[in-house]
Amino acid sequence: MSDANTTPHVVITGAAGALGRAVAQHFLEQGARLALVDHHAGRLTEVFPGLDNSQHLLLAGDVTSAPDMAELLTGQVLKAFGRVDALVHIAGGFEMGEATHALSRASWDRMMNLNAWSFVAVTQAVLPSMIERKSGRIVAVTAKVAARGVPAMAAYIASKSALQRLVEAMAAEAAPHGVSVNSVAPSVLDTPANRQAMPDANPAEWVSTSVAAQTIGFLASPAAAALHGQHLTLDT
Repeated sequence: MSDANTTPHVVITGAAGALGRAVAQHFLEQGARLALVDHHAGRLTEVFPGLDNSQHLLLAGDVTSAPDMAELLTGQVLKAFGRVDALVHIAGGFEMGEATHALSRASWDRMMNLNAWSFVAVTQAVLPSMIERKSGRIVAVTAKVAARGVPAMAAYIASKSALQRLVEAMAAEAAPHGVSVNSVAPSVLDTPANRQAMPDANPAEWVSTSVAAQTIGFLASPAAAALHGQHLTLDT
């Protein structure tokens, strides 16, 4: 393990999910110190047994709540870690929906809150400290389908498209301060949930969470210092 000055300090939201686990594993193998955020504390301790008794932080919180994220990330993580080198925002949601003309406001709000507003709520708790230090990486998880609308997915696609625009805007704002903001845009990730939801599909055509985690690791590394507002499409 490196000393505290060179150890990467990384925040991961949606850490207990399939991609979150893979990303956490990637950074653990690099000797990083992690703050793992998920909606339920029980899920975190179940997925990461032993980590809560170490230098890492397991934190339960609502990523759509700016006050929640301020308390967790500014109040607890920055106090404990001193700095955050990289923020990986994985938390979000997916649902098929009604036809666009029949879209319910509840479905629209759910997708926009989970996928777009959460990015604002999470980053506003961390980005100011990165700007102050003139160093940092922020990586969001968007979606390949964000580029174009398709049937019965209007709210989801609109929310992921909104997330991409937020990433681009924040990237332009943060670049002059030494902070890079980018996203990975997977087609379909090979997760247990997706296998269950699409039993007739061929998972061999999907993106492995391990490969996605490595790409996220690249975007969170010094090698990605010249990338700003990019969405790296992950496909097979």
